[in-house]
Amino acid sequence: MPAFQKEVSVRFGDCDPAQIVFYPRYFEMINRFVEDWFEDGLEASFPGLLYHKGLVAPTVHFEVDFPKPAHFGERLTFQLGVTKIGRTSCSLDINASCQGEVRMTVRQVLVFIDQKKRTPVPIPTDIAKRMKRFMAVPPKA
Repeated sequence: MPAFQKEVSVRFGDCDPAQIVFYPRYFEMINRFVEDWFEDGLEASFPGLLYHKGLVAPTVHFEVDFPKPAHFGERLTFQLGVTKIGRTSCSLDINASCQGEVRMTVRQVLVFIDQKKRTPVPIPTDIAKRMKRFMAVPPKA
């Protein structure tokens, strides 16, 4: 299945004095990238979920590796694949690479939550259906 993909420029403000991406900035990049996936890939923007459906989808788990540093001025290609769609959560694999060299790998879990009650809720059926287009491994029938 096709992965969701987007290029991200490494900006001056993303870097430490050695001109290497300061690791907390990666989490900001990841969040923006996941928001873009919801907007462009799932046709369900974060603001739309919040204001129209009263839902939020926070991250509840991260596993991150940085096999090589990324530097100021590079363009990173972020790719996302869905590895699991549960009742209330989904698992994602994300990587960022530059010219084919992996700079960061991420395993991330998002949980859909009722914004007012702060309790997990089922992933909306239409969103879960669109998530399947991005499955890293096709689901068993």
